[in-house]
Amino acid sequence: MNIALIGYGKMGKTIEKLGREQGFRFPLIIDEHNPGDLNPESVKEIDVAIEFTAPKAAPENIRSCIMLGVPVVSGTTGWNDRFDEISDFCIQRKGCLFFGSNFSIGVNILFAMNRKLARIMNRFPDYQASMKETHHIHKLDAPSGTAISLAEQIIEENERIKAWKLTELDPEKGILPIEAIREGEVKGIHTIRYESGVDYISLGHHAKSRDAFVAGVLLAARYVPGKTGVFGMEDLLKL
Repeated sequence: MNIALIGYGKMGKTIEKLGREQGFRFPLIIDEHNPGDLNPESVKEIDVAIEFTAPKAAPENIRSCIMLGVPVVSGTTGWNDRFDEISDFCIQRKGCLFFGSNFSIGVNILFAMNRKLARIMNRFPDYQASMKETHHIHKLDAPSGTAISLAEQIIEENERIKAWKLTELDPEKGILPIEAIREGEVKGIHTIRYESGVDYISLGHHAKSRDAFVAGVLLAARYVPGKTGVFGMEDLLKL
């Protein structure tokens, strides 16, 4: 399978390394120095594009892939405000977008457990929900896309929580507080906590290396060829 790799930072290099070990080929690599190389001629033999760039660049990178008829797997977060626009464009053009705020298999199991726990905790008003996430100092968005996905699940399942807020302060009524920490080279830690006056319940995930994310990315790359529409890890893993 031939992959166009859009974004060649630490994540892109890890995708290339582990992908080659699995037999993927990377004849086209795009970074900030050669964006013009993503064109009709260069993608003739490309089966799928994998996009890990920056929040400002991701929507147009995805749009370009769709216009070129190349299915795209994107893991760039921080552009939620344009997701519906790009999804609609993909559907109108009969393209294929696979988006994941987190491609880790473990995190997606966490998503499934988070939704179930939030549904249970809706019946217990004495417990206050909160979240804490920690990532490396190079991460541009805060809270993380994974934290936002977790928060949106909790809001959907818990009628007492109306919104999330990035804060280190005591929570306001009806608000899910998210504390975002940036330190060292931490790959990603997410913890959801429900606390009462007598105890607390916590649910979390700790990524040991980028390899955890790359495994899911490469599974998604094998999944998208021949498909049209907008997909996510829930479609791939059937959780």
